[in-house]
Amino acid sequence: MNAPVSSLQTQWPAPLTAREWDKRFPGILDAVGLVAAGANIIMQLALPPVGYGVAESRVTSGSVFHHPFKRTRTTLTYLAVAMLGNDEEKQAYRMAVNRSHAQVRSTDDSPVKYNAFDPQLQLWVAACLYWGYADLLEKMHGKLSREQAQELYRLAEPLGTTLQVRADMWPATLDEFDAYWQENLKNLQIDDYIRGVLLDIADLNFMPAPIKLIFGRFNRFVTAGFLPAEMREQMHLQWSDAQQRRFQRVLSLVFRVNRFVPRVVRQAPTLLLMRDFRQRLRNSKSMV
Repeated sequence: MNAPVSSLQTQWPAPLTAREWDKRFPGILDAVGLVAAGANIIMQLALPPVGYGVAESRVTSGSVFHHPFKRTRTTLTYLAVAMLGNDEEKQAYRMAVNRSHAQVRSTDDSPVKYNAFDPQLQLWVAACLYWGYADLLEKMHGKLSREQAQELYRLAEPLGTTLQVRADMWPATLDEFDAYWQENLKNLQIDDYIRGVLLDIADLNFMPAPIKLIFGRFNRFVTAGFLPAEMREQMHLQWSDAQQRRFQRVLSLVFRVNRFVPRVVRQAPTLLLMRDFRQRLRNSKSMV
């Protein structure tokens, strides 16, 4: 007899405040983390059903190529709510995202089958988000202790359970997560079509021309640097020892300067987006 399937989570442990997050994991909510965003998107979309779900989405109001700033706001707000939001706020954002996800499903012409409500696909996206946070912290401060890594992993569970990932789906331990991660890395495949979409993201081709011109090359460089070697290979991105040394120097400088910035300034995008979300929720305005 199969074990009963648990229901979606409606209550979570009390979230940490932004100050508490910074005390336990300095820099985790800082704006500087956006330098790793492109690599994380590539990791998520390298799983074919996720990649085609995004590339073929008919929800143009949430497309990065049609509304780049709105899409960025929606994604970063989700991270803020998952990390900082209370039970009511998480459930409200789940309902808002669900309305958009309801329109994201494959057609008969799609190369792969996908459905944005598929909890297994959402689990992969959430796993990438957790992996990105952990990777960023280790690049900022060095390897996490086992105790730190376990605490971060436990606190990161709402990255999935805020949507359709059930609590019993989130790997119970770090060792189980590592096994899940390694197993799913084998399923990543970037074809020419998805590679083109991802390179457009890495090059900031979706942004206004001045932003693309000023930051496009740098964004592709740091995106390649944050990617695991096997993902750079699938993206056809060349990477040399000299580029790796340059990448490490750039990160060292950026993170060193970031330490001297006041916390509320470092965390400003997260704090402002969370304030905006709460105002929208109070005033019954659209959240995505």
